[in-house]
Amino acid sequence: MSENQNIGSLSGHSKVVSNKKMTFAERIYLPAIFGGFAITLSHFFKKKVTVQYPEVKRPFSEIYRGKHVLKRDDEGRERCTACGLCALACPAEAITMIAAERKEDEMHLYREEKYAAVYEIDMLRCIFCGLCEEACPKEAIFLTQEIVPSNFHRNDFIYGKELLVEPVDKRVDISKRQTPEVLKFKLDKNQSHNT
Repeated sequence: MSENQNIGSLSGHSKVVSNKKMTFAERIYLPAIFGGFAITLSHFFKKKVTVQYPEVKRPFSEIYRGKHVLKRDDEGRERCTACGLCALACPAEAITMIAAERKEDEMHLYREEKYAAVYEIDMLRCIFCGLCEEACPKEAIFLTQEIVPSNFHRNDFIYGKELLVEPVDKRVDISKRQTPEVLKFKLDKNQSHNT
């Protein structure tokens, strides 16, 4: 290739760039500054989109995925059997648990022979996808509409059973997260899953 040949762009399209001199007003940038002020001033008279949270809350979808809850059965026993399927399904690997065997004097606390002695979710890793909820064969874990509160320390975002298990006297309603077919199936106490 000779030195006189003009090498164009790879696409074959070339754009001629002008090198025109800027006017005095363009050099001091006043038109650009006043244009920016005009845009800012116009926003003062538009409807505000900011919500003053937590005093005012936006409506959430009925199936919004927020803070997790470990459910209890009708008798107040923990549903979780520490099978580990939720931890396996979690793409962020946010769930850890340690299983233990139920003792004779703990029959009123745990539903099955095996239970989660330690159950932790790292809320900083959790992506709130709901796969743990889908993987659970005992319907023990659900995502609620509650927002995970902000905090200053990383350790405060590791939620243990004391924060996850629903209180016996204050049950969490998760019926909106289930289809009518599932709710109808749950009424059938002949199914061993529902007992």
